[in-house]
Amino acid sequence: MGDRLTQLQDAVDQLAQQFVACIYYLNRHHNLETLGPNDQIRDVKQEPDQQEVDPHPDDVFKSAQVELAQDLITKEQQIELLISILPGLDNSEQDQERNIKELEEELKAAEAQRQEAIKEKEDTMAKLDAVIRSIRRP
Repeated sequence: MGDRLTQLQDAVDQLAQQFVACIYYLNRHHNLETLGPNDQIRDVKQEPDQQEVDPHPDDVFKSAQVELAQDLITKEQQIELLISILPGLDNSEQDQERNIKELEEELKAAEAQRQEAIKEKEDTMAKLDAVIRSIRRP
């Protein structure tokens, strides 16, 4: 899995996709109803087999609305969690600089160990090469 910022960006992208899917569902499956006495349902000319909306029964539509809303809330909570664990929100600039210096020291120590291991490997290979060369073939 990627770093926290990548996870956050992916979650925001997914939330945007969920918004689009919700709007599409609501637009496509609502009932054509008037809200007031002066409202009119517009007459749209379409292909004979194409419908402007495909209304779902009220109970199905309401339960789908609830499920879509719950999905949006869940994704929003995941985003808030990812934001809350981002580094630096609870740390001052001095704390962040101290953490960076500590990490630099750890990196220097790890690099020294790596250089020592490389030197040991080269010494061992040289010894092995000398042993192999000293063995005579029958």
